[in-house]
Amino acid sequence: MKVLKSFNLRGWLLVGTAACGVVLSGAIATLGSPASAGASLEERKLPMKFGWVACEPNCRGWVSAVGIITADTPKDFDDFARGRQLGGATVVLDSSGGSVNDAITLGRRFRNLGLLTTVGITQQNGGGKGARPRIASEAYCESMCVFLLLAGKKRYVPDAAHVRVHQIWMGDRADDAKAASYSAQDLMIVERDIGRLAKYTFDMGGAGDLLSLALNVPPWEDLHELDASELKLTNLVTTDLVSDVLPHVDVAAPAMADLAPKTQARFGEEPEPAKSTKTAEALVPTGGVATPAAAPQK
Repeated sequence: MKVLKSFNLRGWLLVGTAACGVVLSGAIATLGSPASAGASLEERKLPMKFGWVACEPNCRGWVSAVGIITADTPKDFDDFARGRQLGGATVVLDSSGGSVNDAITLGRRFRNLGLLTTVGITQQNGGGKGARPRIASEAYCESMCVFLLLAGKKRYVPDAAHVRVHQIWMGDRADDAKAASYSAQDLMIVERDIGRLAKYTFDMGGAGDLLSLALNVPPWEDLHELDASELKLTNLVTTDLVSDVLPHVDVAAPAMADLAPKTQARFGEEPEPAKSTKTAEALVPTGGVATPAAAPQK
């Protein structure tokens, strides 16, 4: 009810056609040289990949999760987790978002394993024997990535990280959202997924303020970056100590490469068995079964 009270009738009708979302951006800042910045940007355009980062001695390691959440991502994570002792491990997120329902599925996997979450970019140090990997904190967690962040049993966001939110939209009408028309079925789909996302948010211990902040940002406006007070207001942050999620790990904020200003992402279709809200970057082929109808995106 807290979310609904944040909107008047006009706002609720907007929600009906543009459901809520979370940060998702086509241009994402990266670290290091222009070459490494370009490489990191390209990784964010691909389906999410998981990797175990060994960190010895006196460091358990962590899971690196980079890229777009697609229909295949929950299964990819299950394949990655099989045979590994991941209970209580930390997931370091660097993502533009992706499919709403698949992110919800993945987030519940995270919580069931008791995973911890943070935002960052893993850097493999090439300093020879004894050199350990570290995490660059100036990274982006956008759109449905924010809800993966929320899935952590403990959640830490570095000061230099960027966590950004916005609405979702019907994928084939995002380029001219104001002029497009919407059917009753479109409204049904986005309202259904608002309900699913709201339940997930509260199940994970998030606040209605997170949904409220996201629902206020239509696709023709810039993404909203959560400041420190909003990160706490939404319950996205549970600790101010990096050591609570990454003990004995070097976390740094290197200089950022110059990139184009961040803009709101456009949404597109992704082949899948059923309609669902999702992000534009989920356009990449994922091996699903194509359907003729477009889906709302985030």
